[in-house]
Amino acid sequence: MIPHLITSSGDPVLELEQRILEAQPSIERWFRLEWMEHTPPFYSSVDLRNAGFKLAPVDTNLYPGGFNNLSPEMMPLAVQAAMAAIEKICPEAKNLLVIPENHTRNTFYLENVHTLMRIFRQAGLNVRLGSLDETVTEPMHLKLPSGGELVVEPLIRNKLRLGLKDFDPCTILLNNDLSGGIPPILQGLHEQYLLPPLHAGWAVRRKSKHFHAYDDVAKKFAKLIGVDPWMLNPYFAQCGKVNFHERHGEDCLAEAVDSVLAKVRKKYKEYGIQEKPFVIVKADAGTYGMGVMTVRDPSEVKDLNRKTRNKMSVVKEGMEVSEVLIQEGVPSVERLQEAVCEPVVYMMDRYVVGGFYRVHADRGPDENLNAPGMHFVPLAFEEQFNVTHPEAAPGTNGPNRFYMYGVIARLAMVAASYELERTDPETELG
Repeated sequence: MIPHLITSSGDPVLELEQRILEAQPSIERWFRLEWMEHTPPFYSSVDLRNAGFKLAPVDTNLYPGGFNNLSPEMMPLAVQAAMAAIEKICPEAKNLLVIPENHTRNTFYLENVHTLMRIFRQAGLNVRLGSLDETVTEPMHLKLPSGGELVVEPLIRNKLRLGLKDFDPCTILLNNDLSGGIPPILQGLHEQYLLPPLHAGWAVRRKSKHFHAYDDVAKKFAKLIGVDPWMLNPYFAQCGKVNFHERHGEDCLAEAVDSVLAKVRKKYKEYGIQEKPFVIVKADAGTYGMGVMTVRDPSEVKDLNRKTRNKMSVVKEGMEVSEVLIQEGVPSVERLQEAVCEPVVYMMDRYVVGGFYRVHADRGPDENLNAPGMHFVPLAFEEQFNVTHPEAAPGTNGPNRFYMYGVIARLAMVAASYELERTDPETELG
């Protein structure tokens, strides 16, 4: 199902789509060269926003938790990508240990874990689940709405190796974003591959560092295809040492909001865009759409009411928010049955393996859609995303639109590889 795209024939994003389709050979060569120099994250997902006048990533997740929302037709792509990723890291791999999030009663999330396990089993691995939750002291059987079952087992640490009873894995795949910190049981595993690396977790990672890296990628790519980098890149600023409860850092936040809005207004004037600019203020670390608010004027971040301060002060795992990202808001023009939606693209290794639309009937085009009440619609095109139709008019063909989504998402994936290199503690120490 393809949503009705509210765009016009003169839409800049349609021109961007045309540029991308015309430059496909150069683009694919550019990506190949990037992957010769850099290592892609093991898996990732990217939230995109299509404003009609720009298409940009607004969030990149290195512990994607929605594989169950992908179209079944895309599963063969995921299995092939998993095979390629594992062969590159540990060709002799036999056993894979998956470590899920601790909130293992969330059935939507558990279906994601079940899908991940199925992908890696079909890629030729023995797959079992081990929990970081210390209350899990014996195998726990969890029934799934789809009719399947997961068995979550207690982890066993032995010297430099981590495994389960009678199960010694070559590779450990984290599907836990470490928002609550890095547990000692995962540290010092010098004889096993831990994917993603520990510094990819939210205990260490910052969105602002990712978007600094994305700045570099977007400039290079925009030069390659001859477009303004702003067409695919949101402005942003970062503000540290914020305390919403004690109302510290409000001046810093207001100044950052004012600075980003001023840059956006200048671009809107340049392109004759009549929309009122806004920014999204969100925690610089963390996920699940927590700690996010839409701001249209610097005055709005001063004298926040108690409810908003409480909402912004804590994210997943009770993590206190002390640093925030102020990001240019990209309004979504995409609709599915009149509801605002945004594309989310899933990748494994260097490959796009599918995606879906996040849909929210009760949210506006300038609001965060990753909130209670959202639902997902798989991107289920008749053909695979990489089979483009260059002769078709921009905006009229599903595979062409999804190919463009995949290109922008892969730019964010390249940025994530830069980011992980730059924040690698071993590199920093070296």
